[in-house]
Amino acid sequence: MPKQLPIISGKKTAKKLEKIGYVIARQKGSHLRLINDAKINCKPITIPLHKELKLGLLNQILKDADLSVKQFLEL
Repeated sequence: MPKQLPIISGKKTAKKLEKIGYVIARQKGSHLRLINDAKINCKPITIPLHKELKLGLLNQILKDADLSVKQFLEL
């Protein structure tokens, strides 16, 4: 049974991604752009700094970061 996606803020999501090697490349307004130089074919990830991310957006962020829900929850 797959784990449920948590209701989480953009700021906490960015902190979790920083634990696996993403760094903040820039910020424009309320959006962060994270990059991971360690991975060769890694897309940059844009995260809005909202209080709650919608589940579809969080799912897409995890897909772009190549993370499962279980791996994300363990961070």
